Amino acid sequence: MRKQTISFELQVFDAIEQLDSQDQNLIQEAIKARKNAYAPYSRFMVGAAVLLENGAVILGSNQENASYPSGLCAERVAVFQAGSKYPGVTIKSIAISAMSKTHLVDTPAAPCGNCRQAISEYEFRQNEPITILMMGEKGEIIKCESLSDILPLGFNKTFL
Repeated sequence: MRKQTISFELQVFDAIEQLDSQDQNLIQEAIKARKNAYAPYSRFMVGAAVLLENGAVILGSNQENASYPSGLCAERVAVFQAGSKYPGVTIKSIAISAMSKTHLVDTPAAPCGNCRQAISEYEFRQNEPITILMMGEKGEIIKCESLSDILPLGFNKTFL
């Protein structure tokens, strides 16, 4: 038996103004997108903004359904729309912003497991990392350079 350590680094910013202008813009787009969330059940609103290599920004917001499994998270709405509208164009980064109608979300909201897997598929397919920016309604912003940082030992087509 041997032990193996898996580690990664995150960048933590105390304010949006500390980000470079491209990341600031993407976070602002995610904040705008969360305003379009349909979240009457959880009251947890999420917005995502995807930046493509061609400069296009694709927005997504969570869309709930009374039959919970039928809803879709903001990240997958945006990523799937990007893949459909711009097939073959590399995803450079994704910004995520979340808020609740019941309490202040002042810590960064990370993608759920399903979203991590979906984003991982795109990262694997394009053979290029996707930067992830995460924030709540207020407070610090976390940036990681690759989705694989927050989904180590990810599942991909090489297992099939």
